[in-house]
Amino acid sequence: MYGGNKFTRMINTINMQDMRYLNLFGKITQVNTRHCFKYNEFIFFSVPKEFVSKAIGENGKNVRKMSEILGRKIRVISAPESVLGARKFVAEIISPVTFKDFEIKGNEITITAGMQSKAALLGRNKRRLYEMQKIASDFFGKELRII
Repeated sequence: MYGGNKFTRMINTINMQDMRYLNLFGKITQVNTRHCFKYNEFIFFSVPKEFVSKAIGENGKNVRKMSEILGRKIRVISAPESVLGARKFVAEIISPVTFKDFEIKGNEITITAGMQSKAALLGRNKRRLYEMQKIASDFFGKELRII
């Protein structure tokens, strides 16, 4: 079982709804995690790389079962092991949208995207931008900018 990894930045509290999601995830997948967040109408669960396939289940059965129970789309992604894994982590979250460049300088993560990608990353009324900024802050303790 998984209880945490070397890089656990999430210091904010987990609300009751997220706690329910995490408990259900643990019961269905037999993989425990403390990382659950919402982005673009999906519920993401972040687990260590070695547990991703177990969490997804054979032919995606665990993800399908959770999706049916919750009535939401579910994605399981590998947890970043350090700030250096931020590029891959963010790319997994925003997929299929892509970005041109990803840069970490000091206390800031900057994503450079083309016109269409930028629009998709910002979302209507900047909703996706705010969701991604919260994720960047929770996981890496950094501010996020999209240019």
